[in-house]
Amino acid sequence: MSSVQRAKLADELVRRLAAALRGAQLYAAGHPLVNRNITALNDTLTVVHASVASIAIGIVGEELVVGDIPVAKAAETMGELMRRLQQAGIERIVIDRGVQAPELLLLVETLGRSDTGKDPASALGRLPHIRVGRLQVDERVDAGAGDIATFRRLYDDAVSVAGTLWDSTKTEGTPDADAGRGIVDSLAQAVAQNRTALLALTALKKYDNYTFTHMVNVSILTMGQARGLGIEGSLLREFGLSALMHDIGKVRTPAEILNKPDRLTDQEFSILKRHTVEGAEILRRTPEMPTLAPVVAFEHHLRADGTGYPVGVVRPHLNLGTMLCGIADVYDAMRSQRVYQEAFPTDRILGVLQRNDGAQFDQHLVRRFAQLVGIYPAGNLVRLDSGEIGVVIKAYAPDPYRPQVRVLVSREGTTLEKPYDINLWEAAEGQAQAVQAPLDPALFDIDPLSYL
Repeated sequence: MSSVQRAKLADELVRRLAAALRGAQLYAAGHPLVNRNITALNDTLTVVHASVASIAIGIVGEELVVGDIPVAKAAETMGELMRRLQQAGIERIVIDRGVQAPELLLLVETLGRSDTGKDPASALGRLPHIRVGRLQVDERVDAGAGDIATFRRLYDDAVSVAGTLWDSTKTEGTPDADAGRGIVDSLAQAVAQNRTALLALTALKKYDNYTFTHMVNVSILTMGQARGLGIEGSLLREFGLSALMHDIGKVRTPAEILNKPDRLTDQEFSILKRHTVEGAEILRRTPEMPTLAPVVAFEHHLRADGTGYPVGVVRPHLNLGTMLCGIADVYDAMRSQRVYQEAFPTDRILGVLQRNDGAQFDQHLVRRFAQLVGIYPAGNLVRLDSGEIGVVIKAYAPDPYRPQVRVLVSREGTTLEKPYDINLWEAAEGQAQAVQAPLDPALFDIDPLSYL
């Protein structure tokens, strides 16, 4: 579908939604005009869903945006629709393929009532194909500090939600699937918008809440891989939510084992390994959790060669979601510095993923992962072989050792007023040719993420 066709379809979709909302405000439920408007809206969504699994309608600044397409401001109906959404405290509506007319009717009737006295987002929270809520990531943001600041807020929100999911599981026995889906929706949107910036945020070292940052990092890294394989829409979000919940069984692991600063004994490790079975059981009992989630929780420590745990479980083939989550899990665990473990460099981690002749992990997926994150991932502060210091901006898939770098400090050690970018894979003679070593940004009083 061409960009012109997509723009026309986006315009038609919001017009149909505005008409349905207006009809629900003016006429009683069951009125023929209300039914015709809902049918027209559903027909337009069927056309939209023929090319995408889900579509988001949101408010970004002063614009109404469908997917990533701003809708023209000409029609007064657009302004009325935006006003109604803002009055209801809703900045985003996500509609999945398979939506039914009764769901659309409930949506417009709820939005059309200004005196419900009830939060519309809560009233609509149980619809199987429609999700509403606050837009946590702008569909279109300016590159630079504003961009990364937006992603920082999203990342912090995600870590907070991970903590809430953990706490609700401990106290109530199951996590809040709606909260998990909501934050994964925003993370999936961000992965589609600027995967490099979001992946860079996963390198943040917050040692005091490793469990929650690890949940979020594994979700982002899993979706980053899945997106690279062409997985989008509702399936991408299923991968993300399943990865977010992969370790939820650890809520039943005794705290003295989970937080032990030293190496675990064999007996303690046996107890820890139960988290795969415990997690699968918890997620299997959680309403509205995707069927993939308990599978990933159960399998994420199994390996392709039959090793790993739960011991004695053999799979002829591991689920793709499991394999992507397993790679992300090992990578994030090894690169995170904790009391009992120093962080490992990326090349060492990739070596672990490739050991035993590559029998434990699918090597095609490992190679794609190396191309995704690079040997020196985006957001790393590095010293170049020229003596200059810079921030890795993005990996170069054909040669993960030679990324794009934004040079901040000259070879003489002076801070540059105007940083410049260099592509190490095509550097000219006399320029830096390679990364010499990663650096600790705290020692240089530099925030690498602010340069992305």
